[in-house]
Amino acid sequence: MKIAALVAGVLCFVAVVLDAFQTIILPQRQKGQLRITRVFFILTWAPLAALAPKIVNKRNREFLYAAYGPLSLILLLVVWAVLLIFGFALMFFALGSPLSDTLSGSGNWAKFRTDLYVSGTSLFTLGLGDVVPHSLLTRALIVLESGVGLGFVALVIGYLPVLYQAFSRREINIALLDSRAGSPPNAAELLRRHGFAGGQEALITLLAEWERWSAEILESHISYPILCYYRSQHDTQSWLAALVAILDTCSLLVAVVEGISSRQAQLTFVMARHALIDLANTFGVQEASDWENWNAFDRLPAADFYQLCDALGDVEMQLCGDPAAAERLHTMRALYEPYALSLGDYLKLPLPVWAGPKRDKDQWAVLTKLRSEAQAASGGGQAGRVGDHGFLHEEEH
Repeated sequence: MKIAALVAGVLCFVAVVLDAFQTIILPQRQKGQLRITRVFFILTWAPLAALAPKIVNKRNREFLYAAYGPLSLILLLVVWAVLLIFGFALMFFALGSPLSDTLSGSGNWAKFRTDLYVSGTSLFTLGLGDVVPHSLLTRALIVLESGVGLGFVALVIGYLPVLYQAFSRREINIALLDSRAGSPPNAAELLRRHGFAGGQEALITLLAEWERWSAEILESHISYPILCYYRSQHDTQSWLAALVAILDTCSLLVAVVEGISSRQAQLTFVMARHALIDLANTFGVQEASDWENWNAFDRLPAADFYQLCDALGDVEMQLCGDPAAAERLHTMRALYEPYALSLGDYLKLPLPVWAGPKRDKDQWAVLTKLRSEAQAASGGGQAGRVGDHGFLHEEEH
């Protein structure tokens, strides 16, 4: 029995140390199917993902999803601490519980309660001194556990700022996309709002920023997958929706829309797709198992392709009019949409549409109209003029 307790205690200690090292310190993709963190997220996220859709009130449902990320972080730290306490308690028990405790009774269970108490006070470095060890090995274990406890606290203190800094950097670009691609974002709106003289250059700059953003997502969210569970501030925004909207835009620029921005679109597409696929693999979510499943959730059926072209009809970017454009776009979508659909289904994050519905109170249309009226009232202006979609650019001479 004592040998079994010793083996179990050592395994608990080693499992927690290795898991915490991979989760917090090691900046690489986490490996191992039986890691504590992986098992923890499987056992906690799956029940919540099954329960939340049954909540009728959308606000309460989204709050539950949003609370999971921060709560899971706290619970994971609690799980590590509990396993460490039990692990060292089992080691004390295997050594015969050589501890003097005036409150301890007789029997193995009473001794184990004392072992748990000593382990807990040692891990959290309380140092009460009401239980005295009577062997050198027990004293060494207490010192070791106290050191582990201090290191555990230090790691937590350093871990939280890293997480929230990465989260903040991620959300800044998502918030900026709101004014460039609508909320929720979509590819048609992003291209429409860049349909002005000089818009292609602005689009190249935007896509270059999102190429770097995708690289940052790849680096930070692979190292700290818990960030994927963190929701954005607004229900209409999410990191997955933003990433897919950028991929949709790049697909249109490469396969359908003519222009100088297609080169940067290719670069951004490759990096964004890389981030999407690696994150899907991190959660064990592979692409849709068969094409029939993917087509059942097709975000852009063949009949809607021409509606998308109509939505882009007033954009000052030329559309490729050849019949193969829809087929080229379908080929590009097949490179990332199955992964996006699977990942969205797992994380319960909705994917964006290709072209959003027209709104009666479109903020962008209102701003464009006001700026056009101001331009007309000033008689054309001296310093500049406004484009068809509300962008101010230099007067051409």
